Amino acid sequence: MYADRYTGSDRFNPAGLVAAVGINAAVIGALMFAAPYVGITPPTGPLDIYEVPIDPVPAEPMPQPRTSAPAVERIETVPPIVESVIDLGPAVAVDPLPVAPSGDLSGGGTVTSTIPADPPAPTPVIVGPSVDPRYAADLQPAYPPSEQRLSREGRVTVRVLVGADGRVRQVERVSATSDAFFAATEMQALRRWRFRPGTRDGAAQEAWRTMTVTFRLEE
Repeated sequence: MYADRYTGSDRFNPAGLVAAVGINAAVIGALMFAAPYVGITPPTGPLDIYEVPIDPVPAEPMPQPRTSAPAVERIETVPPIVESVIDLGPAVAVDPLPVAPSGDLSGGGTVTSTIPADPPAPTPVIVGPSVDPRYAADLQPAYPPSEQRLSREGRVTVRVLVGADGRVRQVERVSATSDAFFAATEMQALRRWRFRPGTRDGAAQEAWRTMTVTFRLEE
């Protein structure tokens, strides 16, 4: 199968050229007729001339003379002083010190005043030690064996220093029938005697107390 072979002529065609030129001329003529017409119309009558009123230019205001501000007098105000009154309450009259006249006042005698002395200090309340009843059975000392064999009775008086705790701190001999009776009494006092301590204005303190012990044989 064979394709169709081009058989056109390659020669110049004058009819085509004429057609192309005619088309271009038609387009240019259409553009010329389509453009707007611009022209100048001359005046037909006389030219009227008249004046246009112009508003006058306002005059520049004259500068006003510069005046200085009036001086203001400065007045300083001082707050008023207000006196405050303190209420001290009703007045109390005080009795003057007693005056002891000396001499005859009618005859021009002198007057002397006396100032009362300070009152004396109160006397302290002192209470001496007393026997504690809970230990009353322990007051009697043991009978000395040597004196008991001799069937001798005796009597002893002593001064004891009672401490603030009620115990005996010291024993002093006042009188005794014999040394044996005093020794038995001293030993019993230091070991077993108990007292209610003495006081000074209610406070416990050491104090002395005199005690007498009698030794008697039982029949």
